[in-house]
Amino acid sequence: MKKIIIASLLALITTNVFSQNFNQKRLDSLFVLLEKNNKFMGSIAIAENGKTIYTKSIGYDDITSSKKSSINTKYRIGSISKTFTAALIFKALEEKKIELNQTIDKYFPTIKNAKTITISNLLNHRSGVHDFTSDPDYLKWNTEYQSRAKMIERIASGDVNFEPDTKGEYSNSNYILLSYILEDIYKKPYGDILNQQIIKPLKLKNTYLGGKISLDKNECYSYTLIGKWEKAKETDMSVPLGAGAIVSNPTDLNIFIESLFTGKIISNEHLNQMKTIKDKYGMGIVEVPYFERKSYGHNGAIDGFRAIVNYFPTEKLALAITSNGKMGYDNDNILQCALSSYFKKPFAMPAFSDFIVATETLDSYSGTYASLEIPIKIIIAQKNNVMTAQATGQPFFPLEATAINKFKFDAAGVVLEFNNDKKEMILKQGGQDYLFKKE
Repeated sequence: MKKIIIASLLALITTNVFSQNFNQKRLDSLFVLLEKNNKFMGSIAIAENGKTIYTKSIGYDDITSSKKSSINTKYRIGSISKTFTAALIFKALEEKKIELNQTIDKYFPTIKNAKTITISNLLNHRSGVHDFTSDPDYLKWNTEYQSRAKMIERIASGDVNFEPDTKGEYSNSNYILLSYILEDIYKKPYGDILNQQIIKPLKLKNTYLGGKISLDKNECYSYTLIGKWEKAKETDMSVPLGAGAIVSNPTDLNIFIESLFTGKIISNEHLNQMKTIKDKYGMGIVEVPYFERKSYGHNGAIDGFRAIVNYFPTEKLALAITSNGKMGYDNDNILQCALSSYFKKPFAMPAFSDFIVATETLDSYSGTYASLEIPIKIIIAQKNNVMTAQATGQPFFPLEATAINKFKFDAAGVVLEFNNDKKEMILKQGGQDYLFKKE
């Protein structure tokens, strides 16, 4: 009995020491600021030694019905799904169902270079397989059901990006193919495999393969901020599967990543293989430095959803952020605030501008701008009385006015300054100025 009491006291003391060290007020202040300025919708959870020590949720599951989000709200987590899929592949390896060095021609004879591409190449993005999300028509069909045969056809029809294992280049197609391999070797749908191998053993209550978004299941819609929150379209989950179709929340993500790093899913030997970085990529994991420290994890983006999960092995610290609001305050900035609150590092709170520019003035800046200094064009327009910019081959992004002729986009560190008399625009980014002329 004494040993139990002593152990309990030690645990209590440890928790109290941590609570004193963690600057919770800083993180609380950031969320108050974000909620007041309508700049973020989402949830965060921080865990140390497997115990949740901070949670917060702001925003709405559904703006139309004013349904507020909670820490139990479930979000699409995008490419964090790849970490789950990689773990499933390693579990199959431990069950001797596959080998990392086996080629994929047995499963996908129509894929170019299938006789030389290995499962290992798919895991660490060294296959050279075409990424279907880069297809010009992707956004025309991604909201509709896609069969396995159709997805393989789309992937196989693309050009080879490079010869296998000669470089690393991110491709969602790699993890679509890994999902199909799992289905072949287990003779079950991917969602059932995920449930059997990871969700049930870890008792994850808010994690599963997603389908049509359902508010009744405590899921949320996603939005894009263009002056006001606009509902985003839904990618059909038959498209990303194990590359981006999992639904979860921050608490479950922390349990998952902590379990992965403490041997509850795969062996330490195979975890080390996942963590081995080559040309920026591990196997379902990337390395994320924070000053002198090192963490591992992944981020995700799908429709208006954004997500991050990181784990610091030395500190046994897990941190996850999920959001359903794109173009607001960036998740990376919230991550920096959370880490600075834990590791006692400086952090500058955002300053949101209330500067309003008349619609007529915004319209006068609208048009296409080209530069002789960099090979891109930028289309300037306004929507909902908010200036937007779109560079060649990139999605549009909103700009925040800081003066009548100056606008910024903090997430990319971009500042645009207009001169109507000269029909010029100056792009400022990364300490450089680039002159653009209005066409």
